[in-house]
Amino acid sequence: MSDQRIDQSKRTWLIASSCAGVVGGFATTVPLVNTMMPSERARAAGAPVEVDISNLQPGEKLTVEWRGKPVWIVRRTPEQLASLKAIEPQLVDPNSVRDQYPTPSYAKNPARAIKPEFFVAIGVCTHLGCSPGDKFKVGPQPSLPDDWQGGFLCPCHGSTFDLAGRVFKNKPAPDNLEVPPHMYLSDTRLLIGDDKAA
Repeated sequence: MSDQRIDQSKRTWLIASSCAGVVGGFATTVPLVNTMMPSERARAAGAPVEVDISNLQPGEKLTVEWRGKPVWIVRRTPEQLASLKAIEPQLVDPNSVRDQYPTPSYAKNPARAIKPEFFVAIGVCTHLGCSPGDKFKVGPQPSLPDDWQGGFLCPCHGSTFDLAGRVFKNKPAPDNLEVPPHMYLSDTRLLIGDDKAA
């Protein structure tokens, strides 16, 4: 037998301190790595948002958040689409040619949309940043004209927008609602925040 006997207490101490070192190193590394990664909120603030529109029925609106703003997706009925042309003389910029809020080229049409049935817009009034409310019902209503064809009413100062987000004349809002960059990934999937094909 060897004269070199290992003290059992030293062996226990060596094993325990090695384990503590590994755990301590891991506990230090994880928070350090996490601080280098953007938070969920930061990623959501600028990242494109994918939306399932398969359950959106004609005449309904879906709201999602992109870059901290509400984005509306409205599935218009055939009657709502037909009303867009008739009200053009009442609008400030029916063809979306003004450039205060640039409109993507694919939305420079009477429906302001890639697919006429679906309207996508940032739900923030171009006057002072309030969020307009839905006024899809046709006909006379408080704060709306008697020949109202449906659209949006800003509760702050009374600006009105049609179902393509185009602002009516003689209202405080200077421009149409902004259309964000977007594209269809499929018939039921919409990507908001990016319109460049990969």
